[in-house]
Order: sequence, then structure tokens, then C-alpha cells
Amino acid sequence: MHSELKRFFRAELQAAHEAEKRGDFQSAFTHLERAHILSQKYALAHAATHIRMLKLGWRTRDAREVVGQFTRAIAALLFSRIWVPAGNTGRANVSAFAPMPLPEDLARVLTETRER
Repeated sequence: MHSELKRFFRAELQAAHEAEKRGDFQSAFTHLERAHILSQKYALAHAATHIRMLKLGWRTRDAREVVGQFTRAIAALLFSRIWVPAGNTGRANVSAFAPMPLPEDLARVLTETRER
């Protein structure tokens, strides 16, 4: 992962952590979704994001999220290098195969940090 992309990815993970500590679980999930978009092409970071979503799903007692994130974490390890649906937020409430519009700021980050 490009060092600048990694910086943005880690910032989203940190923001998720801080939101979770405040009990703002919706914001925590939003930051994890953004981290997911940034990490999709990197198997370990991608899977780690799903594991963080799984833990947050467990904390919020959301069985659908826990089951969905478990299967997505495994898929992330196996398929990240082959194909990912661009912009997909990674949550269990959306299809794992559906491309989604990229937020403008993340699209810019991904374009500017594209590894050559």
C-alpha cells in the first residue's frame, strides 16, 4: 500500500476507534466503511477492516453484521487481488458484489496514490 494511502487508511481507522470510544457507533461504522474503500485492493488491510466491522457488529449486538463480516473477511483474503466492487462500503447491509459511487475525497486519494 502506498505510504500516503496508508496514512489516509490509518486516519479512518483511528477516527472509527475514537467514535466507538464515544459510543457513536454510526460514525464508527462510517469511518470503517471509508477505510474499507481505501483498503479493498490490499488483502490484509481489507480483511482487517472487515474484522473491525465484525467486532463493532458484535459490540452493537448486530447478528447480521457479525455473520456478514465473518464471510467478507474470508473473501477479502481470497479475492482482493482478483476483483473488488469499487466503492463498496463493505457493510453486511449491502451486496458484497455491488459497485458503489466513490465519495469524492476518497476517489481523489485513490487516484493520487495509485501505485505505478
